Amino acid sequence: MNRRELLGTMAAGLTLPATNLFGAALKAGDNPLTPPAKGKIQVAMVLGQNPVVIDFAGPWGVFDAVHVMSRGTTMGEMMPFEIYTVSDQPKVMTSGAGMTGAMTIMPDRTLANAGKPHVIVIPAQEASDAEIAWIKKAAETADVVMSVCAGSFVLALTGLLSGKEATTHHGLYDDFAKKHPEIKVVRGSRFVEGPKISTGGGLSCGIDLALRVTERYFGREIAQGTASNLEYQGKGWIV
Repeated sequence: MNRRELLGTMAAGLTLPATNLFGAALKAGDNPLTPPAKGKIQVAMVLGQNPVVIDFAGPWGVFDAVHVMSRGTTMGEMMPFEIYTVSDQPKVMTSGAGMTGAMTIMPDRTLANAGKPHVIVIPAQEASDAEIAWIKKAAETADVVMSVCAGSFVLALTGLLSGKEATTHHGLYDDFAKKHPEIKVVRGSRFVEGPKISTGGGLSCGIDLALRVTERYFGREIAQGTASNLEYQGKGWIV
């Protein structure tokens, strides 16, 4: 789904809660994650063609802004996340071709040298079969696999959402439910969180989900400090 098609589905914004994969309200301390004692938490942004910029740039900005002073004495040591783009294409054009806002991205890594990321981020995009297969394989060793907006359609193709609850952009609920009857669509949530697989709602929900992942690794205080440093006033990540 490209940006033009996505924009055509949008309705009025909603204030939405977060839920877990059982549909119950989450609370602080649920689904904790353990960061590596040393080294970086590797975050792979999977980019097929026409990815929606805010879907991956929002989470990128969050992870890039996290500082944990207890992890070291230098700025590099205190910044726990290492973020990179992954694609099977040497060049990616973001969604917006023919509209304002398109940009060209030269991915950092190929599928062959992408390593084993701790966090996988899947924005709305047109993913290849090879990228879908890579996500499914990489998920085996990842801490978190998170889709944003219509990235849920890509994640669904891996089979990792089968039998689970998931969400997507609120303008795409019916389409998602029709295409993937094996998935229970959760309507009205900023994100739906499972121990490993999480799905975000539309666009800015990726920021909330990234802050929630930060909280799962490092606690509420670090996540709140990150949001404050970003001047982000949204509260959808707080559970």
